[in-house]
Amino acid sequence: MAIQGNAASQARAPWRGRGEARPPSAVAPPKVTIEEFEQIARTSPETVRLEFLNGRIEVKAVPDGNHREIVMWLLEQCMRHRTDLRLYSEAGLKVGHHPRGRARPDGTLAPRRHFTGTGEWVEPGGVLMVVEVTSRAPDTNRRDRVEKPAGYAAAGIPVYLLVDRDTASVVVHAEPEDGRYRSITSRAYGTAVDLPQPVGFTLDTNELKEFAD
Repeated sequence: MAIQGNAASQARAPWRGRGEARPPSAVAPPKVTIEEFEQIARTSPETVRLEFLNGRIEVKAVPDGNHREIVMWLLEQCMRHRTDLRLYSEAGLKVGHHPRGRARPDGTLAPRRHFTGTGEWVEPGGVLMVVEVTSRAPDTNRRDRVEKPAGYAAAGIPVYLLVDRDTASVVVHAEPEDGRYRSITSRAYGTAVDLPQPVGFTLDTNELKEFAD
């Protein structure tokens, strides 16, 4: 969900003092620089996970139980097939091109110890795949199906895997070129999903049926 306001204090907690249980779902984007965003993100409460996409400060939705189980399912699959890799949760990545952005994918597949010695936001070089699992937030379509694939493709990340809970499907984006993925393949829960190189293994998605909601 996008955050309103030009002041850093507003961006840190735009719902404070308004009697709202959570941030508004869609408001005007703030006019901040990447540097200002990073400062805001550093000083935000640990429970507020911020991203900077397409010129907007965004708040990631709090994951529900099925969301967490899907991420854990994928982690187990990755560890089974690629013992040399790790699926990192919500690692901060520099994405996009013009303008640059900041994202925290639900999962980032990279070599073991890839993030050793790095800061909060890391260049995407060496990342093999990023993963997003859709939430029930009203901005999911814009964020996970439009802005995220554009940002990840522009950053040159080879594979973007979207677990789309709304359609009970797994969508594989591959072959990034000129800010978009040339190959997009959708498969229903329960079918085999081939992940192209450099990931290079097949997902058995039958277990995802347990998390259909």
